[in-house]
Amino acid sequence: ALQAPCILISVFLFAAQRHVLTYMEDAVSQLLENREDISQYGIARFFTEYFNSVRQGTHVLFREFSFVQATPHNRASFLRTFWRCFRTVGKNGGKYSSICCYLLTAQEYHCLLQLLCPDFPMELTQKAARIVLMDDAVDCLMSFSDFLFAFQIQFYYSEFLESVAAIYQDLLAGKNPNTVIVPTSSSGQHRQRQPPNDCNPLDGVEASLFYQCLESLCDRSKYSCPPCALVKEMLSTAQRLTFYGFLMALAKDQGINRALGALPDKGDLFLDPAMDQELEKLIAQVSGLAISAPASSSGDTANLPVRNSPRINSPWKPLHHRRKMDAESEGSNEETDSSEN
Repeated sequence: ALQAPCILISVFLFAAQRHVLTYMEDAVSQLLENREDISQYGIARFFTEYFNSVRQGTHVLFREFSFVQATPHNRASFLRTFWRCFRTVGKNGGKYSSICCYLLTAQEYHCLLQLLCPDFPMELTQKAARIVLMDDAVDCLMSFSDFLFAFQIQFYYSEFLESVAAIYQDLLAGKNPNTVIVPTSSSGQHRQRQPPNDCNPLDGVEASLFYQCLESLCDRSKYSCPPCALVKEMLSTAQRLTFYGFLMALAKDQGINRALGALPDKGDLFLDPAMDQELEKLIAQVSGLAISAPASSSGDTANLPVRNSPRINSPWKPLHHRRKMDAESEGSNEETDSSEN
């Protein structure tokens, strides 16, 4: 009994460094919503379990998108969960490889995302696909690793990339970097840059000028940005670059991936021994149920613990908590044509 308050304090200190108000408001909201079930365990234990789930990154499972993207920790947790749940898409003949054997469309990847977050917006999935496909047709097939690293950049740095897109378009138009970064400054302080016709959109923009804008943006941004030193190193060898070329470089840069800390290096993308053991246990359990369960002529699969349990909003509600969201998520099971080559 004495250990619970100590654990609560430690996990609270963990959360205090990472948007404590967001997590406290969410915890209190769930406490009130589930007070009848929680009353038999106690409030102290509830908060201990809640912040333990925050620490472990499982608190974002089956939550609404507004919560999933509310904090950098939530975003990193969702990325890690998506990787661990669906990395077997790249499994080849029972052996893990850095080369995926299964290729999916953006719509199919979106269906996978909706299994974890039912109201995940299609727009973000399409933007990630455009990074991989360099703004070509988004219905083309993509490998899991290509999509995952592009999705990581688009999802985690979404606000930053919106600002980068605006900066890029202004630079193509020949505007001064200060005009892009400091919109309220007087026009008399700006020096005239190259005219628009001196910058071919197909050639992109000058890399050094682009980096100056990004550096200033990162200094002022309230949102998560890639480390400036890594971006500078990434752009140091380029004279000019396009917007999607920059996004692809971000997605492929392992230094930025390590700094973000949600996913392993590409060479280790399909390695997760702890999860493999858990999967083997689950497969054995499901196989045992299939063997022991009597045959049903109606094809009823209610005994399989796949879709019935995990629409939860907290570690306290493994069952019947988000029925409405379950009903809405049924639309995510659309069939997609993955036969394109």
